[in-house]
Amino acid sequence: MQKVRKAIIPAAGLGTRFLPATKALAKEMLPIVDKPTIQFIVEEARASGIEDILIIEGKSKRSIEDHFDSAPELEQNLASKKKTAMLKLVQDTTDIGVNLFYVRQPHPNGLGDAISLAKSFVGNEPFVVMLGDDLMTDKVPLTKQLINEYEKTHASILAVKRVPHDEVSAYGVIDPESETEPGLFNVKKFVEKPAIEEAPSDLAIIGRYLLTPEIFEILDHQAPGKGNEIQLTDAIDTLNQTQRVFAHEFKGKRYDVGNKFGFVQTTIEYGLKHPEVKDELRQYILEVAQRLTKEGK
Repeated sequence: MQKVRKAIIPAAGLGTRFLPATKALAKEMLPIVDKPTIQFIVEEARASGIEDILIIEGKSKRSIEDHFDSAPELEQNLASKKKTAMLKLVQDTTDIGVNLFYVRQPHPNGLGDAISLAKSFVGNEPFVVMLGDDLMTDKVPLTKQLINEYEKTHASILAVKRVPHDEVSAYGVIDPESETEPGLFNVKKFVEKPAIEEAPSDLAIIGRYLLTPEIFEILDHQAPGKGNEIQLTDAIDTLNQTQRVFAHEFKGKRYDVGNKFGFVQTTIEYGLKHPEVKDELRQYILEVAQRLTKEGK
């Protein structure tokens, strides 16, 4: 069995939900307190044993490459001022512990199209897809959870999480056939963004996939789906017809940073754990809560 050692991070989206901030800045570089969202994803990959990462970029994404590159002038400035803690933070983004590669998606034509660009990078190996809109926390990183399941099943596995039924139309959703073991499902069908009344379950596909390389042959011939784009979910449903694709239910905490409210929520949650701001932030939240309570009376 081949080791899972490669990951793909799609980062070619236009980030329109965060305009005007994303007019010239990659959405993936928006910080949660003081760390860009894409750095959380890369750190999860590293903690899961991933060795090589391909980042699929679009236009105006050069800031991602710059973030993970060295910054000699900044490092020299920090070293001369003996700001060793800050210097280490900067150097750690360069010495991230994995090999980073980049390719550009010429046209935004869907997640499936973006993944197809990684065919030569992946070769004949299983690989992981990690979406930047979802930050996950658990004792064991979600990507590692998928890898652990793959080592038992030798099959493609998607991460799913139960969502409120009135939100299913925003996700790909699975039609579960059976539960082979607690939290691991055989799947009849994968449905991209179903109407609420037609959703086969409340188990939504979240931003982590472990796929076998056979997916690329399917993507090469995949017809456009929802939004007239090449949908990865449609290709996975086709793959499931020839080889088993499982769904792994994630029980940890998921932060959705793909929309403004989720981004603000995540920033607050992480801020309450950040050693530099947690105490002041907690006090501020309590003060705001008291003010809002008075205003509501």
